[in-house]
Amino acid sequence: MGRLLEVVFLPHPPIMVPEVGGEELAKIASTVASTRELAREVARLGPEVIIIISPHGPVFREAVGLWATRKLQGDLSSFRAPRVKFQYALDLELTRDIAAAASQGGVPVVLLDEESSKRYGLIPELDHGMMVPLYFLREAGVEVPLVAMGMAFMEREKLYAFGAVLARAVKASSRRAVLVASGDLSHRLIPGAPAGYDPQGEIFDRRVKELLSSLDVAGLLALPEDLAERAGECGLRSFIMGLGALDGYRVEGEVLSYEGPFGVGYLVARFLPREEDPQRSLLKKEELKPGVSELPFPVRLAKESLEHYLHTGRILPVPKDLPPDMARRAGVFVSIKKFGQLRGCIGTVSPTRSNIAEEIIYNALSAGLEDPRFPPVKVEELPYLEYSVDVLEEPEPVNSLEELNPRVYGVIVSSGLKKGLLLPDLEGIDTAEEQVAIAKRKAGIGPDEPCRLERFRVTRYR
Repeated sequence: MGRLLEVVFLPHPPIMVPEVGGEELAKIASTVASTRELAREVARLGPEVIIIISPHGPVFREAVGLWATRKLQGDLSSFRAPRVKFQYALDLELTRDIAAAASQGGVPVVLLDEESSKRYGLIPELDHGMMVPLYFLREAGVEVPLVAMGMAFMEREKLYAFGAVLARAVKASSRRAVLVASGDLSHRLIPGAPAGYDPQGEIFDRRVKELLSSLDVAGLLALPEDLAERAGECGLRSFIMGLGALDGYRVEGEVLSYEGPFGVGYLVARFLPREEDPQRSLLKKEELKPGVSELPFPVRLAKESLEHYLHTGRILPVPKDLPPDMARRAGVFVSIKKFGQLRGCIGTVSPTRSNIAEEIIYNALSAGLEDPRFPPVKVEELPYLEYSVDVLEEPEPVNSLEELNPRVYGVIVSSGLKKGLLLPDLEGIDTAEEQVAIAKRKAGIGPDEPCRLERFRVTRYR
């Protein structure tokens, strides 16, 4: 079983790095000293992976972006220190596990491999929000694989929930991990500051420091948005994601230092999760369970099946303690839509698996990846997909169109080895004649070619 060893908050001004800062380092001596102290503590803990969140990483508005390339590298040449170079392998297994847990928990994610990075116009590399903390960790002897991600401009509650599912994924793994939430506070502390001056910047920083010192997570989540906006900060969302990883634990921690001589607030803090304590959770217990939502069980299972496979490359196991209606055998169709348009639909007329749940799991994969009318679903599409599941009753033969009703019954047409099926209650199909004609076209049966007709009812979940 894995373990989240510590969550640390670190600033990332390149001027902290001696090769960049030079004599200016003396002005932020407290920040540098506390960062070095914290890095040595992390080294003593012996993590096997560093999870790092940067506000300068891959940033999306409605999803958390996680780098999913084999490695990341970078240097500080933009800050006149080209010889300070970094190269890290990425822990892709844990990255995918975190992404799968987030998707199942209702937090959209984007896995950024080489192909998807190109589509978004992104270059897989370490940004300075990652490199500065990593400089001090490397100096202390910590050189382990990374899970690297950006923050996101989504609701604070979702960012916090992402941290919670991240911690759950770490616990389910075999990794000993340290989470680094990288971020600076206000960029507007003094006249001449990088983002201009605003007196609210000092108020924001003081409030954040107070809330973190007292571990008042609810207070941090409730900070007025206009205050954060006027402060010109870049660390609040990273910090919220980091605090989410501590949800449901008794926590020990402290702010080690804070200063802002250049007009930007630099805060260093550490938090250690101790024993689990449900009373300290800000999230409802149900929200932390994988896949728990308002969706009916069959729809949730279809969604989890495709997401699990795309994130892990493995087929979702059949859940234990199935609802009674999912333990029997039946044919199943899974339909997937994106922005209201069909994205895939494949199913089985008769059962091919040991129960309906297993039928859903495999047919969801077929609908998402093997429908010949569409390209396979990509990971970045997952947040935008909607699923419906039709469980078929046994077909029965009919002798004429009068026995069909496209709102109530689906239809199966067959002629020799050619067979076509159409589900009931489809938009734009109002008559039995239309229903049979479309089913014939799907089967390759001529309009005037005689065929055998069967009808069936479905239980539809959406």
